[in-house]
Amino acid sequence: MPNELIEIMTSLSMVMREETERLEGRERALDLAELAAAKTRLVASLEEVLARRNRLEPEWTEQMDDETRERLAEALGELRAASLVNSALLERQIDLSMEMMGAIASEAKRLSGNRTYTYGSKGDIARLDLTTPISFNSEY
Repeated sequence: MPNELIEIMTSLSMVMREETERLEGRERALDLAELAAAKTRLVASLEEVLARRNRLEPEWTEQMDDETRERLAEALGELRAASLVNSALLERQIDLSMEMMGAIASEAKRLSGNRTYTYGSKGDIARLDLTTPISFNSEY
């Protein structure tokens, strides 16, 4: 069973590294959804195998030989390294996407002139920015 864990962790590390390379390359990676789906499947498999193993044999880690324990530790180390790099890059991509969407929304507000000014009872002026729907191809 540890060999199954090692195989899943190795595959997951490879998928994360590939996704990271494609994101760093700034190429339009249309198959990023496929990589994300593969990561999801591998993580689910890893969780299922670990849960089953811990339920059926709670002391399975103590029963491993030294070579298997070392291979498992290497696979865990590689998975951790790959996930740290992948996580940081994905977080950066998400932040950039959010900033871009904010800039698009701000420009749409500016261009549409969708602002309202309200005069208060004390003579003050309150400016209200109404949200402007963003549409692509004339559809909301």
